[in-house]
Amino acid sequence: MIRVLVVDDHVLIRKGIVLLLENYIDVQVVGEAGDGAEAITQAISLNPDVILMDVSIPNGLDGFTATQEIHKQKPNVKIIMLTMHNEVAYIQKAIAVEAHGYILKNSQGGVLYEAIHAVYSGRIYYNVGIPQEQLNKLFEHKGHEEQCILTVREQEIMRLTVLGYTNVQIAGQLFISSKTVENHKSNIMQKLDLSSKAELIQYGLANNYM
Repeated sequence: MIRVLVVDDHVLIRKGIVLLLENYIDVQVVGEAGDGAEAITQAISLNPDVILMDVSIPNGLDGFTATQEIHKQKPNVKIIMLTMHNEVAYIQKAIAVEAHGYILKNSQGGVLYEAIHAVYSGRIYYNVGIPQEQLNKLFEHKGHEEQCILTVREQEIMRLTVLGYTNVQIAGQLFISSKTVENHKSNIMQKLDLSSKAELIQYGLANNYM
């Protein structure tokens, strides 16, 4: 029996995943979590075999950060990133934090079951909607990524900036203030050693933040 912990801040999505997994006799959902901190606590207390980890979860700890912490506490737990994002930046981040799997939320139910079995048996399972050759190159460059990896929120702001959104529009999209957007941009530029908005956009285009 494969013991699974489901992490997603949207209750309906989380419950839907639980209902889907109940169809498989060799999979048991042992717990649910709605944010990163709860995911870490549940991982330690429930000791699941596999964790389905949403990327964009609120309250300070995104899925990538929670994954890193769980690896420290429970190194044998397999973690699958479950997300709507198929941008290369997100996949790179998943590889960097050593996620065992990465699948999109719009995948068929069979893909989720296949991913759980794959990582449980020790394999890597990335079903990300990009060519396999490109995915292989991302794994080959593991360890050579930027030392200052952007947070999920910073990546979202980078992507929207590249797409031409103003600070006010980005604030509306992400339900934060324009001042917070500006602060995030300043942090991004400092991390990446950029000096202007033009350089920020150029970097974003070069690194597929679109």
